[in-house]
Amino acid sequence: MGGSQSRNGPDLSGSESEPESEVEERQEEEEEEEEDYHSPISTTSATATPSSSTRKKTLTPSSLDAIDTKLKSLKLKYSSKPPSTTNPSSNSVKLYLHVGGNSPNAKWITSDRHTSYSFVNTNTEKEEDSGDDDGDEEECSAAWFLIVGSRVRARVGPLLQLKSFPDQRRVDFVADGVWAMKFPSAEAYKKFHEEYKRCLFMNTYALEDTAENRLKVFGKDFAAWAQPESADDMMWEDAEEWLEKTPPPPPKNNKAMLEEFEEEAAEAGIQSLALGALDNSFLVSGSGIQVVKNFSHGVHGKGVSVKFSDHHSSYSTPKKALLMKAETNMLLMSPASTGKPHATGLHQLDIETGKVVTEWKFEKDGTDITMRDITNDNKGAQMDPSGSTFLGLDDNRLCQWDMRDRRGMVQNMTSAMESPVLNWTQGHQFSRGTNFQCFATTGDGSVAVGSLDGKIRLYSKTSMRMAKTAFPGLGSPITHVDVTFDGKWILGTTDTYLVLICTIFKDKDGKEKTGFSGRMGNRIAAPRLLKLTPLDSHLAGSNNKFRGGQFSWVTENGKQERHLVATVGKFSVIWDFQQVKKSKHECYQNQEGLKSCYCYKVVLKDESIVDSRFMHEKFAMSDSPEAPLVVATPMKVSSFSMSNRH
Repeated sequence: MGGSQSRNGPDLSGSESEPESEVEERQEEEEEEEEDYHSPISTTSATATPSSSTRKKTLTPSSLDAIDTKLKSLKLKYSSKPPSTTNPSSNSVKLYLHVGGNSPNAKWITSDRHTSYSFVNTNTEKEEDSGDDDGDEEECSAAWFLIVGSRVRARVGPLLQLKSFPDQRRVDFVADGVWAMKFPSAEAYKKFHEEYKRCLFMNTYALEDTAENRLKVFGKDFAAWAQPESADDMMWEDAEEWLEKTPPPPPKNNKAMLEEFEEEAAEAGIQSLALGALDNSFLVSGSGIQVVKNFSHGVHGKGVSVKFSDHHSSYSTPKKALLMKAETNMLLMSPASTGKPHATGLHQLDIETGKVVTEWKFEKDGTDITMRDITNDNKGAQMDPSGSTFLGLDDNRLCQWDMRDRRGMVQNMTSAMESPVLNWTQGHQFSRGTNFQCFATTGDGSVAVGSLDGKIRLYSKTSMRMAKTAFPGLGSPITHVDVTFDGKWILGTTDTYLVLICTIFKDKDGKEKTGFSGRMGNRIAAPRLLKLTPLDSHLAGSNNKFRGGQFSWVTENGKQERHLVATVGKFSVIWDFQQVKKSKHECYQNQEGLKSCYCYKVVLKDESIVDSRFMHEKFAMSDSPEAPLVVATPMKVSSFSMSNRH
């Protein structure tokens, strides 16, 4: 599958010329299949729709009065009036539905020529006398919902994947299908957009959308995050100056991304990729590791597999694989079989002999502790033949572990009667509430940590006790984080989008620094979001959450990452990093709120993708701006050349 559609979206004009008889016939068929909502809110939204006259049962004036009385008696969470009126004349729209998926016959059809939308707030608890025993949990939660006629009812939030087209007076979104609403005027479109933003803020932060509450959520130093329309893009423009000094990539041509290799995995059930920067890379499964050879056009199987030794009964399917010691050793961390998916230790595998040589324990001050993630000390640490340290992360811990004892000596594993204990060399146990989820390191060893509340904290390489900078959350947990080699850019992954953050600032002396080395003050640029179009989000499959957003792999000063990749269901999605940073990029024109980029390329597979990563920069071909992309599914591994795609 190729890239997303134009930012202007497909033309809906053809749908409007559809014969009226066909529209009415389809409406009657759909209405027979619709669920009969019994809640007062749903009934009200249906009666406010002109097409409701086709229903078999007509509501009488007395029943409308009863419904109005019922609505007034509800104890809503927010005391303010709903930001929208349900008056069809002021909220009228045309509703379209996308049918046909990604088949050649895919098209937009008119679902309702004359309908209206409303934003409705549900109460926190189900009313005892509501008589609605069939309501789902979503209806019982305190939240704003978007209701469009009798066909759409969805919670306002990131899962809608709402995308705006101001020049077309139109919005697209996902709600058990892909829908589009077209507004009769620019004023009507603007009114909807303002109401939607208010409802989104209230659903995200459980606060009224006011200037005071935005200051409370984001803080005074993050004014650009609270009001992105008035943000200063100077730091992003500085990035553009760097682009002008960078040699341009080879000219474009019309060839598609070339798939060099696709082969069956020797060990079924691939769990993760461990890409090497030297000769080999590794496919990790529950029963062993398949070794593949690195080439300039991708990875290719060598027919060599390393089976995990049977006598290590405590071993289970690895959650994390980390290469060390010039990629001759691998640390394998397995989740606990019960409770939280954290590990009490890890296994050290000697790749050359194929044996687990050590079972390490996590311990501090004589007490067993757990870790949820591990990573290398810096971007290139896995290539260091003498490396003996790595970083660990738990919900409220950030630390460095050393496989040597406190005197700096390598521990004697062969004579140990019990599992040796890793040496906690530095770190900090934070008070409860940090809820760390993931982390990544820069080229110099600085650390970026993502949290459940959406915050991303930056720690210098010399101290793990206090973050130099803490970026506020946007309402969604950070499930994965990556950072460029130079520490100037951070990529956070959430379930529904990627967030790209610039860490560059200038101190009082005008010297350029990053948020890892000092406090950024109030000159912090607004982040940019990387999203899928509503249609692509729907087509990505049922497991369509963003996972593992990463930069391409650079381990040398002076070189810049060129692409970003993330896995979304059956898609590997690729963005041009340089294009995303350009303030004048066409995606950002006429956008409101945080700037979102929808220009990407897609690699489509037949099954859900396990992982997508770029190989090390050294494997880029002479005519290529990027090293090959490796995509793994549970049964196959594929390599794609980027030489003909930008």
